[in-house]
Amino acid sequence: MATQTLNRATLGTSTSPAVRQPRKKMSAGKIAAVVVAAVIAVLWLVPFAWATVTAFKSETDAASPKISWVPPSGFTADAFVKVFQDGNIPLWTWNSLYTSAAITAVTLVISSLVAYALSRIDFKGKKVLMTVIIASIIVPPPVLIIPLFYQMLALHMIDTSWAIILPQVIHPAMVFVLKKFFDQIPSELEEAAVMDGASRMRIFLQVVLPLSRPILAAVAIFVFIGAWNNFLWPFIATNDASLLTLPVGLQTIKSAYGIQYAQNMASALLAALPLIVVFLFFQRQIIKGVATTGLAGT
Repeated sequence: MATQTLNRATLGTSTSPAVRQPRKKMSAGKIAAVVVAAVIAVLWLVPFAWATVTAFKSETDAASPKISWVPPSGFTADAFVKVFQDGNIPLWTWNSLYTSAAITAVTLVISSLVAYALSRIDFKGKKVLMTVIIASIIVPPPVLIIPLFYQMLALHMIDTSWAIILPQVIHPAMVFVLKKFFDQIPSELEEAAVMDGASRMRIFLQVVLPLSRPILAAVAIFVFIGAWNNFLWPFIATNDASLLTLPVGLQTIKSAYGIQYAQNMASALLAALPLIVVFLFFQRQIIKGVATTGLAGT
């Protein structure tokens, strides 16, 4: 009896038609969006791939007017070896790492405190201060280079790490983004904390910041990338070779034989490699941050 039941169950299972979920057809708008995204990805990847191929060419093949993805003399890492021989890559990388990390940490503290005050605290001159912050977003950073240089000179900070860090910790755009995010947090949560006897700082640290982890992570990543890529200000603020950041240090590697295309591409890849690693590890936070900055009311 048990065998017959098992056979029937087996036959029923084998002969029953498979249940298939209906495939959802993509609309014309989604197809167009995918095509546009693919074209943009190709437009970005082709120059990056060309730079990578050029970096692994010999200088003769890299300077050849003939376009070739496969060099006649084969691939070589001589350009990278030359860059490491002529420059202090580990020291420059460390300088960029700790200055960018310090800029990111200080920026998060200052921007979050200012944004929270503008979002939750009523005080005189609040609208004027918010207007100044918004207006300062449109000011081009190169305009402030000369005043900042004289300020650092008056404070005797030129040729120090502080000269690189301090002028880059003020980010009005990040204050604006954080303020808009804090506006979306329900005030009832803070009112409940006040009834429990929590102070303003405790509310900020234990209620607001834990709810703001996605936007804080996004701001941290954007500030870190901006600080790492910054070339002009570290180039002006430091003359000491031991304080050079990676973008500045790589530009000091020059040759007496004209432009060395392979070495230039190798230097560019070395400067971009840490950012690529950051993106690979934090791509979810970056995408979430880009989506979060498009809050309603901004």
